[in-house]
Amino acid sequence: MNILPALKSRFRSALAGLLEDRAEIEKSLDLIRRSQDAKFGDYQANVAMPLGKKLGKPPREVAANIIERLDIADLCQTPEIAGPGFINLRVKDEWLVERLTAAVRDDRLGVPQVEKPRTYVVDYSAPNVAKPMHVGHIRSTVIGDALCRTLKFLGHNAIGDNHIGDWGTQFGMILYGYKNFLDREAYRENPVEELARLYKLVRKIVDDEKTQAVVADRESTEAKVLRETAKLHAGDAENRRLWEEFLPACEDEINRVYGRLNVTFDHALGESFYEDRLAAVVEELLKKGLARESDGAICVFFKDEKGEEEKVPMIVRKQDGAFLYATTDLATIRYRMETWSPDAILYVVDHRQGMHFKHLFAAARMLGYENLELEHVSFGTVLSDDGKPFKTRSGETVGLEILLDEAVRRAGEIVAANDDAKSGGPELSPERRAEIAEIVGIGALKYADLSQNRTSDYVFSYDKMLAMNGNTATYMQYAYARVRSIFAKGNTDVEAMRVSGVKISLAHPAERALAMEILRFSEALELAVFDYRPNQLTSYLFELANRYFTFYENCHVLNAETDELRQSRLLLCDLTARTIRKGLELLGIRVVEKM
Repeated sequence: MNILPALKSRFRSALAGLLEDRAEIEKSLDLIRRSQDAKFGDYQANVAMPLGKKLGKPPREVAANIIERLDIADLCQTPEIAGPGFINLRVKDEWLVERLTAAVRDDRLGVPQVEKPRTYVVDYSAPNVAKPMHVGHIRSTVIGDALCRTLKFLGHNAIGDNHIGDWGTQFGMILYGYKNFLDREAYRENPVEELARLYKLVRKIVDDEKTQAVVADRESTEAKVLRETAKLHAGDAENRRLWEEFLPACEDEINRVYGRLNVTFDHALGESFYEDRLAAVVEELLKKGLARESDGAICVFFKDEKGEEEKVPMIVRKQDGAFLYATTDLATIRYRMETWSPDAILYVVDHRQGMHFKHLFAAARMLGYENLELEHVSFGTVLSDDGKPFKTRSGETVGLEILLDEAVRRAGEIVAANDDAKSGGPELSPERRAEIAEIVGIGALKYADLSQNRTSDYVFSYDKMLAMNGNTATYMQYAYARVRSIFAKGNTDVEAMRVSGVKISLAHPAERALAMEILRFSEALELAVFDYRPNQLTSYLFELANRYFTFYENCHVLNAETDELRQSRLLLCDLTARTIRKGLELLGIRVVEKM
């Protein structure tokens, strides 16, 4: 059971007799939080001070009135009033032991499923298939995957949809490049690599032309690219044939990278899937008077806070008849509503797309989707040490697989060094070392991203992400392996221990602190999905690992004074390991039995 919701439920009933406004009661419940210092108990309710002002009474008197109404004897010791009116709460050890005992026998570790599940569509990753994935894709991919996993574990119907870019202007660039600059031998040997080269080449030509004077009577390369794109969208046979030839190899390459990242999707419906729905979206907007023609294009205009029309509209059909991302996104919302009837659609996309989603959500509500939660789960930029976006020395965006390979290489050095340093000599085969390096390296890369507040930029550092201490995946994986090594050393039958009926003891402060942290798992998961921030879960896991190592340093496990105490502490070790493993699993990160 999640302790904090249990406390809030009891306080909700107590406050009902003091306040009539439900909204005011719920606002007050937000002031019940974990204590920052154990001497003030486990939780602290700071509700009496603001209520005192509202009711015109001394806060300590209000606190006393709340305690009189508070039915909490089964959960906490007698509450204490401290300072100007803080209510300090200490959870009963008997309650903790009861919940821990239940968690030992529960595959879900005592985490309940939500009473009212919602249906979410989580839109994440969304690379352009004709280009190699790069560092910019890591954040959307791992944040979206972690949110989808966590929502599903909590009992929600979460649908992961990879809205792949397989129909946009990048294909116009590749089609133009293929027809004019193709290296046929390179294409036969590695089609994806050659297509990527063609894209970069044409992109550079387009960019160079924009910075140079172009002869007036010469058609720009950009115009030629847009014509190839428009021909594809119009069903041109040759462009369609080439598109169908390019797509499978590109998708196979992307899926191979997802395999290394341990990332999956329920659906991968690319932009092309909605091709036959786009015209109908534009026609509906026109019919309802929500869009109008402007300079040959069809646009949706919006009003600002003052009720005045904004200067920048959302274009849904260009002058040449081509559709845009906005058109596809509106068609996608309609399809998702017709197919899955979601309560919420989450778009895990770079913060720089904020204006696009502001307009998209406004247009969707104009079309009648007023009760649908539409959320732009935005995130910051991955930076270099100089504070600029992370790029190669030549100024190009860093390829994602280059990052993976380097992280795995560095992890391999750490694994080899640790194995070689063992007193009895190395234990791992070269194959096993490579397997562990892949798990540790990629886990480090993912965790380094997920541990950041998603709305913040962060500086990329291999050394920090692979550190054996601090808030890193390596530290978490090491903590898990450390616990598992205790079981191996003690020749412990973990499965038998879980059903043995051993009573858990919390006599030592470090035992109790670890128990409290284990039982906060559910609370951490709810915080992670509250405003879609996986770093709430990473922070929890880091605190849990720290509590465990404090416990391990202060409490003998295999050499405990009695067999009963030994079994009790082994159960605490087991719950810790299982919680770390499950937490990392929800982040899409695997564990290893040995580091």
